[in-house]
Amino acid sequence: MRETELLIPAGSLDVLKTAVIYGADAVYLGGEAFGLRVKAKNFTNEEIKEGIAFAHERGVKVYITANILAHNDDLAGVEQYFEELKDIRPDALIISDPGVFAIAKRVLPDMELHVSTQANNTNYGTYLFWHQLGAKRVVSARELSLKEIREIRAHIPEDMQIESFIHGAMCISYSGRCLLSNFLVGRDANQGACTHPCRWKYSVVEETRPGEYMPVYENERGTYIFNSKDLCMIEHIPELMDAGIDSFKIEGRMKTALYVATVARTYRKAIDDYKKDPALYQKNMEWYKEEIGKCTYREFTTGFYFGKPTTDSQIYDSNTYVKNYTYLGTVEEVREDGCCRIEQKNKFFVGEQIEIMKPDGRNVLVTVKGITDEDGNAMESAPHPKQILWVDLGSEVSPYDILRRSEME
Repeated sequence: MRETELLIPAGSLDVLKTAVIYGADAVYLGGEAFGLRVKAKNFTNEEIKEGIAFAHERGVKVYITANILAHNDDLAGVEQYFEELKDIRPDALIISDPGVFAIAKRVLPDMELHVSTQANNTNYGTYLFWHQLGAKRVVSARELSLKEIREIRAHIPEDMQIESFIHGAMCISYSGRCLLSNFLVGRDANQGACTHPCRWKYSVVEETRPGEYMPVYENERGTYIFNSKDLCMIEHIPELMDAGIDSFKIEGRMKTALYVATVARTYRKAIDDYKKDPALYQKNMEWYKEEIGKCTYREFTTGFYFGKPTTDSQIYDSNTYVKNYTYLGTVEEVREDGCCRIEQKNKFFVGEQIEIMKPDGRNVLVTVKGITDEDGNAMESAPHPKQILWVDLGSEVSPYDILRRSEME
């Protein structure tokens, strides 16, 4: 059995630390330029250094995305950015553009290079092409089946790695190469500025009746004709390993710490359980499915892994977000009296029952016994986002524990 890496997204330094604590083997992030998530907080060079130090102290790798489809005006900046990365020393760069790849080879000759899914990697010939150029790893296109990935594995060198998305948002366009955002609002998805128009609500307008919008009702909220379900392969860890995938990649550099912690912890346990004993993995399946549903998601699909979707398992559907839990905050510090310091994310009250989510897999139900602000003033509720609070939960808490509230009746 090949080693299996769990690769988790990080859109900010706080989320990187959460990913590391909750089970990542590696994290991927974007700097302030040349990645495909410019609306994420992303990382300054100093934050990247701090994140790498935090991760490396715990045996976790850090990969940096530089996966835009570059235009002429980008190339000089790419070269300067890679010069800056000489001192930062991430574990690998994720690149999609051949020109950017060539600059990385020249400026950072010792850097491990991974080829992004944006490069449309759909066959073993492409993998061999990138391997000959010096790539250590290629990220498979989301459109590949497990059968195709097994064929790729059989035709490439043993030391070449396959990375595949196993959880998270899907894109309407082939391997994410979308023109909708650029066409509709002038923001180029392939330059990192996607406005996600595939998630917008659309209506039909008949040519001779301008301004008369006719909804095509798929549910009471309207029609989302481009809106993809979310990929989820938690029930298929054995098949993923059998296909020869080296890195299990989670999508979501725009996601919250709660999402990242929930997905990382669940897949970490599923992978470890299966390696320990396949029967244990099957025994705990209901726990995995219950936990993975506690973060915000659209309905789940297995995507293209088992062939093209049938009518009964369409990827594109009328589904919208399901939100079963609300993120309240992450424990930053614990005082001697047991009260914990958090930056509040959503409103909660004294007397309310919430849940402490712990990295080791435990979920502890508690009642909020008290809330005070930074000056020690008692509060009945926490109404202001990003307010620093001290919370008495009447239970043992530790830094990086996450506080969340169930929204399920």
